[in-house]
Parts: sequence; C-alpha cells; structure tokens
Amino acid sequence: MPGGTPASPKIAMGLTVAPAMLAAKTHGLYPAAQAILETMVEGAMVDYDTATRIESRKLAKVMVGQNAKNMITAFFFNLNAIKSGKSRPAGFAPWKPQRVGVLGAGMMGAGIAHANASRGIPCVLKDVSLDKAQAGVEAIRRITSPLVAKGRMDEVKQARLLGLVTPTADAAELRGCDLIIEAVFEQRALKAQVTREAEPMLAEGGVFASNTSTLPISGLAEASAAPQRFVGLHFFSPVHKMKLVEIIRGKATDDETIARAYDYVLALGKTPIVVNDSRGFFTSRVFGTFVMEGAAMLEEGIPAPLVEHAAESAGMPVGPLAVIDETSLSLSVHVMEQTRADFAAEGRRYVPAAGEALVLRMVKELGRSGRAAGGGFYDYPAGKPKRLWPGLAQFEKPGVESDFEALKQRFLYRQSIETARCLAEGVLTSVHEANIGSIFGIGFPAWTGGALQFVASEGLEAYLHRADALAAQYGERFALSGAVRDALRRAFT
Repeated sequence: MPGGTPASPKIAMGLTVAPAMLAAKTHGLYPAAQAILETMVEGAMVDYDTATRIESRKLAKVMVGQNAKNMITAFFFNLNAIKSGKSRPAGFAPWKPQRVGVLGAGMMGAGIAHANASRGIPCVLKDVSLDKAQAGVEAIRRITSPLVAKGRMDEVKQARLLGLVTPTADAAELRGCDLIIEAVFEQRALKAQVTREAEPMLAEGGVFASNTSTLPISGLAEASAAPQRFVGLHFFSPVHKMKLVEIIRGKATDDETIARAYDYVLALGKTPIVVNDSRGFFTSRVFGTFVMEGAAMLEEGIPAPLVEHAAESAGMPVGPLAVIDETSLSLSVHVMEQTRADFAAEGRRYVPAAGEALVLRMVKELGRSGRAAGGGFYDYPAGKPKRLWPGLAQFEKPGVESDFEALKQRFLYRQSIETARCLAEGVLTSVHEANIGSIFGIGFPAWTGGALQFVASEGLEAYLHRADALAAQYGERFALSGAVRDALRRAFT
C-alpha cells in the first residue's frame, strides 16, 4: 500500500498513540470516529473485498446506533426546521435592515457590529466617548487580521468591512437606523437610559432590540415608547464564532417584530431560536444550572479535578468551574443579588440554588472573582497553561461518594430537566428549538442530539424514573412536576 501498512514501522508508531489521541478528543462518545480508525487499520491488513465488508459492517452498526439517530434528529431535521422558518410568524414580507445601530462598543457590541459589517450591512457603533467607539472598531480589526494573515481575506476587503462601521459618541448619528441593538452592561437602569436616548432615532417602524442574557425583556420594554417593536436579541460571545441568536418575545412584542428579528438573524448567517420572556430566558437559565451543578458538587466535597473531568467526559466542551471563571464569578454574584432584589420587590421568597453559597464565598471571602480579576477556581500563571487553584482543596471532604458515571449523569439530567421546565412553562414552544439552542448556545453534548432529544434517547419512562431518584438524593432541583411530566409526554408521544 502507498505509505505502508499497519505493520510498517512508521505507521505502527503512529497507531500506538492514535487510539489515545482519539479517546482524548471524543471521550468515547462518538462511535463513528472509532469505527473509522478501526476500518482503516483492519482494512489495511486484508484483501480488498474483505476490507469493504469490514467497512460496510461497521458503517451499518454506526448508522443504526442511538448516537446517529440523535445527531440526525438535531443536525438534519431540527436545523432544517429552523432554517425553513418553522418558528417565524407567517404573513410578513422578508425584511433586512439597511442600517443598524449598536449601543456599546465593548467586546459584545464590537462583535455585533462585525457580524453586520461582514454581511455588508452598514453599522453605527456608539459609546460614551469617541475613543471607546474607535476601540470597538480596533477590536473588529483584531478579529479580521488573522484572516488577512492566512490569506482568507485581503486587505482591501478588510478595509471595506471596517469602513462599514461608523464609530461615534453622538446619538444623532443613529438617526434613520432600521434596527438599534443595545449591548451595554447588564444593569436595568443603564439599559433604560440608553433606550430612551436612542429609540427616537429609529427610522419609522424601526425595531429596537436588547442584547441581554438574563434581564426579562418585558421589564426592559417599559422604557420603550413602542414596546410592540421591542425585542430581545441574545447574541453569544464571541459573536464571530457563535452561530446561535436567541430571539426573546416580550409580553408586548408583536408578530411582525419577531418575523423581522428572525429574518435579520438569518441575514447575519446565524441560527435563530424564538423563546418567550422569562428570567434567564432559555439558554442562560439552563447554562446557569450547568455551572451551578459544578459548584454544588464542589460544595459537597467532591474534588475539583473530578468535577471538571466528569463534565468533559459527558461531552461538555469545558468544565463548569473553567466556564464560570471565564464569565466571571463576580458577574454570577451580581446576577444572584439582582435576582434576590427582584424577588423581594415582587414579594416572593428567594431560595438560593445549590452552589450559590460557595460562589459567594469565593468572591466575598476569598477574593477569587474569575479570570479577568487574576484568578478564580483556576490560577492563570503568565506564559503557562491555567491550573486549578490549590486552595480548592479546602472544600474537599473525606469519604464523600463521587461515582464518576453518576457525576456525568447529574450534569446531563440537570440541564435537560431545566429545559423540560422551560417547555412546560411556555418559554420554549418547540422541541427543535430546545435541541438546537442547547447544542449551539450552551454546548450541550452534540452526541445527545440536544437536551430534549437526550430525554427521548434515554426512554421517557426510564428518564422520569432516573430523575425521581436524583431528586430523592439531591433535592428539588431534579424534581419533575406533573406539568413538566405532561409536557414531556406530549412532546414524545
């Protein structure tokens, strides 16, 4: 064979490490990759006809496996349902804004401006000072420069793209925009202020959007003079890499605005899902359960390396402690305190989630606020890979049961249970948006086909039984109400 057979010394040397490299990447969750490697090696040691028989048998086994069913459901049926506009309100003409305004030139605002410019849509990038707005344009330059260096974009195209973004500190520059998106800090009063300042600049019939990840849209729309044309557009960071955009319908948002938002997201080359308003919406709410389950495990005394490894072995892109470090522990504390204040204002009792006390202690007692502040659950030594903070050993408790498979299940069940609750409460209105949103938005393992397809693949009754067992052991966060059980049965029967 050209290049040699598995018996050739050079090939044999590579094959000794190939299975380990594959296992490190897939954690044994993607059988097709293993079947490809086996087919290549076994097929190279026999005659051609036998090799094709080996290949066809392994292909047939993979094709009828549960993983293939899960992934075909998500990446063919569910994704096509979204691309074909199944969740878009009917009866409205296709729409694309001719000019977009973005409020806030930080990482998120600059990313949204880049998304527009890369699709040829002129964009006004506004901040409190011209220097800050221009810093946003420089951030776009940093995003595109690697493409120029690799020859995937020439300097003329880069200059043309940057020329579509107008930095400004003057709200009057927004006049005539068909769509304005605010991407300022997650603070209700600040968002209300920029809404009142910028909304009058909209073109007639224009749409105002808030890029918020947690604050309810209906509350933010109270600052709007036209709440029927106020919508949530939750982009994910980094915007130039993340394909999903969560469209949030407020109580007053009309169908035409949702249809326009849907068209706009598709025009950016991204994937829209439509959800109804609630605290945390869908993705942030479910994502929060993932990171807090990791914190809860640590609080129980389970060693931090085991927590991180269990999440990755279940198929999550990174461990929960690494994620919460990146998003900042102090931001999590801010969200907790804002939620607590909102509950108090509404006269409701706030019950802290498992793991919250540990996060509060990390920030307020131990001064570990996350990566941006120099360190959180991880240390970040200069010029070296990050490493778990040795101080986490203080949370370990001897004799704590930490069955590895049980830890993996807790991560998957906790997120899928919260997704089922979103379906039962009407935050989600379709299974296909639950699956695509969970994979593209929060990194729910692709091998499962998404958070609700995971329920189907487990078998509904087996899933309900396992959830009951987890609730008995770990508490209410795993409990399924009658309404949630009914919603799942309607979805899968």
